[in-house]
Amino acid sequence: MESIEKYVAFDLEFNTVDDIEHLIQVSAVRFDNGNETADFDAFVYSDVPLNSFVVGLTGITQEKVLTADKAETVLADLKTFIGDLPVIGYNANKSDLPILLANGLDLTDAYALDVYEIADSMRDNKLHGMKNFQLKSIAEFFNVAEKNAHNALADARMTARVYEAMKDTQEAEKLLSKQNEKEINDDDNPFAGLAGLF
Repeated sequence: MESIEKYVAFDLEFNTVDDIEHLIQVSAVRFDNGNETADFDAFVYSDVPLNSFVVGLTGITQEKVLTADKAETVLADLKTFIGDLPVIGYNANKSDLPILLANGLDLTDAYALDVYEIADSMRDNKLHGMKNFQLKSIAEFFNVAEKNAHNALADARMTARVYEAMKDTQEAEKLLSKQNEKEINDDDNPFAGLAGLF
């Protein structure tokens, strides 16, 4: 797994009506060496009525999107927030990146890694065969879950925190592996136990 120290994790919320995804919230967090240093959170203007499922899931109301800035403004601000940092997401190749692209922001080149794909590669060993790979479930596994999942800012934070926990796990495994190698090498040396006596 690639270890990135400075990056932006992002997430979107959208309202699907007649098979069209309408962007309603864009959020991101900037991380540097395991710490959140800044956040970006904006609702996006839409005059398309929000379906009740989206309102119940996200807590976003029609009033919030009717009084928000238009997508062009929000996405320009997001692009400024990201700058030249790499971007990470959770299963963003499936929906978030295409939705951004449809709204005029292409983050394909900046997209460095997908935390969902890393989690999926850990399914059989490190994640102990977990079946549910929703972001909140993975965040709960690593004990970094936010209370208000399905809010884009909370989900962006969870994405970053899950990634940080995965990096910590990887570092711990490296240390354990080095320790095991040292013990094996010490076992091969019949005089290893006498090292401190001379």
